[in-house]
Amino acid sequence: MTTHKAHCLILPYPAQGHINPMLQFSKRLQSKGVKTTIAATKSFLKNMQELSTSVSVEAISDGYDDGGREQAGTFVAYFTRFKEVGSDTLSQLIGKLTNCGCPVSCIVYDPFLPWAVEVAKKFGLATAAFFTQSCTVDNIYYHVHKGVLKLPPTDIDEEISIPGLLTVETSDVPTFEISPESARVLEMLVNQFSNLEKVDWVLINSFYELEKEVIDWMSEVYPIKTIGPAIPSMYLDKRLPDDKEYGLSVFKPMTDACLNWLNHQPVSSVVYVSFGSLAKVEAEQMEELAWGLRNSNKNFLWVVRSTEESKLPKNFVEELASEKGLVVSWCPQLQVLEHKSIGCFLTHCGWNSTLEAISLGVPMVAMPQWSDQPTNAKLVKDVWEMGVRAKQDEKGIVRREIIEECIKIVMEEEKGKMIRENAKKWKELTRKAVDEGGSSNRNIEEFVSKLLTITSMESQVP
Repeated sequence: MTTHKAHCLILPYPAQGHINPMLQFSKRLQSKGVKTTIAATKSFLKNMQELSTSVSVEAISDGYDDGGREQAGTFVAYFTRFKEVGSDTLSQLIGKLTNCGCPVSCIVYDPFLPWAVEVAKKFGLATAAFFTQSCTVDNIYYHVHKGVLKLPPTDIDEEISIPGLLTVETSDVPTFEISPESARVLEMLVNQFSNLEKVDWVLINSFYELEKEVIDWMSEVYPIKTIGPAIPSMYLDKRLPDDKEYGLSVFKPMTDACLNWLNHQPVSSVVYVSFGSLAKVEAEQMEELAWGLRNSNKNFLWVVRSTEESKLPKNFVEELASEKGLVVSWCPQLQVLEHKSIGCFLTHCGWNSTLEAISLGVPMVAMPQWSDQPTNAKLVKDVWEMGVRAKQDEKGIVRREIIEECIKIVMEEEKGKMIRENAKKWKELTRKAVDEGGSSNRNIEEFVSKLLTITSMESQVP
């Protein structure tokens, strides 16, 4: 039986894009001798299509066991109840693990759930906040928290100064609809910093070379450590031999259909299109996207979730010549991005998707929708220079001509060569960061070392 010198209880916000990076970090910790247990909500676990992971999974409650956030109706109701019931059930889980002879040393929590710090302190446990968005975006929310910046900016000409970004326009900062619900979402994002001065570590799913200036700046304020990209090892350093999948999935991927189709396409010929697990695209935008893809005359693999399918133009799928395009409800994104036939990734620029494209060296056409995505798109285009950004019109729609033009720039024009070279450069830097001696690997080892020291000292206290 393996004996672990420390035990991390991992508390993610219950959404696939938040759980996956924390799960990957857990696997890294386990490879270095730290036991990890994911505390997932019952409502999230009920929706799992796949649950194959070496990490232990235990259930807590958000107070809405049958439907989670959807059952709650509003963010206010959800977060209020989650704080109350989550604190209670997390405390019970810590007690249960102690009684089983597997006491918890540290809670690694998603700062969307800042109340986890109070639970940890009650039990005398170490705490680590795990930010699942880019450090640049975290920096923006920090400035909002401090009252230095307002979202949306009050003046269109207001100069927004963010470390690592030379010029920032209002279209580059996180966006939210003007509504009470969106205001509550923004409040939650800003509240990530409400008690951060009480934590022992602040972990960021990024790597130092990717966001140097902003990481240096934030390190003056908080004990920041970059530990990313938190994606399966087999796509990066290959030091965890069985780590090819995240292991948790809300959607069932059409793996065979996707890979069989890609295997019949020429090298670097396919536009891969996906807007992630949450984004809802308007019907008008869906139509423009469909025609932009058709008119680009490129082969394309387009992920359209079943809940979004009704927005596709009438007969679009039926009229597709299967050799030209394939529309699927979900796909194994890492396997797709790694495939030799992929030429570019048309993406909403969610942080996980962005990191995956960087890690696998895939050029991007950025088409951000909301939240942190416009800032990530700014980084992709202007800082890392490994993609282009599709501009919206005054109605907030990206028209078919723009989509067609962006695809052609990346896949055909001279500028596309430079973008592809930069994509290769970032792919190499990403692998180095997580490999032996790399910046992220060193930070994880330092985290483990300090955790073991804390745990050892506590075990010696009579």
